[in-house]
Amino acid sequence: MSALVMFIPLVLLMVLQAGVCAGACVEVDSDTEAVANQGFKLGCISCKRRGEVMATASVTWLFKAAGDADFSHLYSYGNEQGWILDERFMSRVQWRGSRRTLDLQDGSIYITNITFNDTGSYKCVFSRVLVYNDYTFRSNTSKIINVRVVPKMTRGIASILSEVMMYVAIIGLQLWLLVEMIYCYRKISAAGEEALRESAAEYLAVASENKDNCADAQEDN
Repeated sequence: MSALVMFIPLVLLMVLQAGVCAGACVEVDSDTEAVANQGFKLGCISCKRRGEVMATASVTWLFKAAGDADFSHLYSYGNEQGWILDERFMSRVQWRGSRRTLDLQDGSIYITNITFNDTGSYKCVFSRVLVYNDYTFRSNTSKIINVRVVPKMTRGIASILSEVMMYVAIIGLQLWLLVEMIYCYRKISAAGEEALRESAAEYLAVASENKDNCADAQEDN
């Protein structure tokens, strides 16, 4: 029973650690193949390297269609508000990034009703301000996503392999966690049983000593 009581806090600690890890920022590449007449998410994640530092950020998206020479402003998001700046995308862009925070790390957008004219290069620009005690530091991070619009979704070998590897990694981590929990439980259980044996041996030794003292006292009488 004592081993079980010691094991419960360990499980709770692991659960809390898993929750913290789940909330961590991970930079994942965006999809690059969109299907005509469907919606498409343009992913853009820029993780802040110093999690303890206060920061604010805004996100700007630019678009260069196939055959164009320069990028044009497509969309901007900051202070929890977004603006569509390109008439070609009016009423078709939705914010899918970080919400209820000024410290943006996910700048993804969603484009509805994709057309073949949306084929081209998309640039995502993070403008971040890090706020330290004595000064502020400004930085810009940009990513370019080359999108191809196709009439029907096709999955390449690389996409299939990456998905398989992702599931293998998830299953491997779960098995590792299970093994660690079993190992810790056995170790704690063994330590608890050893403590009980020592306590029982100590109790028997004290009881035997008391019995001997009583016997000696009776002989003296």
